[in-house]
Amino acid sequence: MDYNKLHKAHPWHGIDPGNPEEIRAFIEIVPTDTVKYEVDKITGYLSLDRPQKFSNIVPSLYGFIPRTYCGERMAELSNKALARFDVEGDGDPLDICVLTEKDVTHGDIIVRTRPIGGIRLLDHNQADDKIIAVLKNDAIYGDMTDIEQLPTRIVRRLIHYFTTYKDIPGENTQRMRFVSIYGAEVARDVIRRSMDDYDQLVSQQQMGEE
Repeated sequence: MDYNKLHKAHPWHGIDPGNPEEIRAFIEIVPTDTVKYEVDKITGYLSLDRPQKFSNIVPSLYGFIPRTYCGERMAELSNKALARFDVEGDGDPLDICVLTEKDVTHGDIIVRTRPIGGIRLLDHNQADDKIIAVLKNDAIYGDMTDIEQLPTRIVRRLIHYFTTYKDIPGENTQRMRFVSIYGAEVARDVIRRSMDDYDQLVSQQQMGEE
């Protein structure tokens, strides 16, 4: 028996993400969750990040793309969009929202998706893009290929959630800044860049261990 195959793959490092046209996403939280779960980077287990501070809930399946990293290549796009030079990547895997008409009751799962666009956001001075994707073969969203095909209200709902979900009750300062929306072609470029950032991260870590 090959005991190496009995171990669960690390969601960030051990799962093949596929390619920018068809991505395998790891889902951390779903719309019925009242707390925010996040993968612990060391162990790979889901950990409790924080309770949701307001009554609004995540409007889609939400997680990240394995073997991606928001580093300098990712941040370059935000710097170009804002005519700035000081925006950095947030140092996390690339976030992804997956739209489906099905009720998925829990996270800690892998889903096959097609990226159709994204939302460019800033968390202070860090790029914090959210890739928007549809569940492969979904009855309602499965045939969509670009974010322009989404109803405007759904896009607005996503923007509202991600520009408010980190706000602290009682404070008037907004942590997340909305920059722009982009379509499928740019989303694929963002994914490629985050994959390249990940490869560079792993290469640097390996060199540091030698």
